[in-house]
Amino acid sequence: MNQAELLRLLASRDQKKKSTQSLFDQRLATNISLIKTQFFSLYQEKEHKVFFNTLLNTLESLFKNRPRELQNQDIDRLNSGNWYQSEQMVGMQMYVDRFNKDINGLKDKLPYFYDLGINFLHLMPITTRPDGENDGGYAVNSYHDIDSKYGTKADFLDFTKKARKNNMFLMLDFVVNHTSDEFEWAQKAKKGDLHYQNYYYTYPDRHIPDEFEKTMPEIFPQSAPGNFTYCPEMEKWVMTCFNSYQWDLNYRNPEVFIEMLSNLVGLANLGVDVIRFDALAFLWKKLGTLSQNLPEAHTLISLFRMCLQVVAPGVILLAEAIVAPRNIIKYFGEGILTGNECEVAYNASLMALLWNSIATKKASLLVKSVSDIPTKPEDATWINYIRCHDDIGLGYDDDFVRAMGYDPTAHK
Repeated sequence: MNQAELLRLLASRDQKKKSTQSLFDQRLATNISLIKTQFFSLYQEKEHKVFFNTLLNTLESLFKNRPRELQNQDIDRLNSGNWYQSEQMVGMQMYVDRFNKDINGLKDKLPYFYDLGINFLHLMPITTRPDGENDGGYAVNSYHDIDSKYGTKADFLDFTKKARKNNMFLMLDFVVNHTSDEFEWAQKAKKGDLHYQNYYYTYPDRHIPDEFEKTMPEIFPQSAPGNFTYCPEMEKWVMTCFNSYQWDLNYRNPEVFIEMLSNLVGLANLGVDVIRFDALAFLWKKLGTLSQNLPEAHTLISLFRMCLQVVAPGVILLAEAIVAPRNIIKYFGEGILTGNECEVAYNASLMALLWNSIATKKASLLVKSVSDIPTKPEDATWINYIRCHDDIGLGYDDDFVRAMGYDPTAHK
């Protein structure tokens, strides 16, 4: 490289360095109106104006702390369009320790994935979790610290850097609905800190929990009956929709949203390209409802997405919503939120329909279901898949099954 070429390269890098801040300012200016609308639709402006100012300061801080290499990648991806819609992306899901022991072993296997034609990896949870029951890592003690059995954070950063250089996309889970009861907020809550008790749904007696129980379904009725667990340290009941050691976060508290946004960006800063929003249908709880798929949950998801796109627009969200087909598509966004929730969603109905076709040796239900599903937003896309780690339901549209002449329950 001669001196002229070197000067041009340095000038280009300097220009990109200057442009990252200006582009952040531009993205914030473009999206601030919608972010403000979404925020104050969840949190009454009169009472929570100070938290909106905190959010704006947080966005600025999160952007400045995003690694320069990833900021530059964000710009490249914005310029390249909807990179996640490429038909050439082929993925594999795995438990790191069951595939090749640890992160360094996984890094050594990158050439093997290339030979298979795999360029997208979804790694099951690898962050710290309780030593005992932990729901396969979905009870999180940290959103960024790597469990020692998989290696160190330095190992993972080295792995993501190598993956990036070789055009390998990575997806990790963001357990957005709950933390473990060992998470730092839960530990402070147990010690009597009222500030952190308000990060969860905690109650001194059974009056409100019993009201919730009248309409909330049980997720694990045999192994974890009910939706509340008594915590003797607090002498209070805490909402635990999944397992007793998974405490549901109280997103009615704007501080929880702002803190979790920081955790989300921190996960993205590890070099993750796609973030799977785990259990996103449960994010908002309301008495007298199922507390699933509520409009406020969609608003909250949109708020996460809009903020993430201001700070790290090269990272996208996957909706983990294993619900009826016509509800799945809602997680792309509807109305003013169209295209402003998750960019990608599991095509869970197609997965079930593929197995239905094998079992019945007929494709008629698959054809009808695929033909009648509402059109997705142009900028959104599906992940079509054969199986995943927890997808055990047969999520057919019962009306479609009846139209084929079958009784839905008997057919399943």
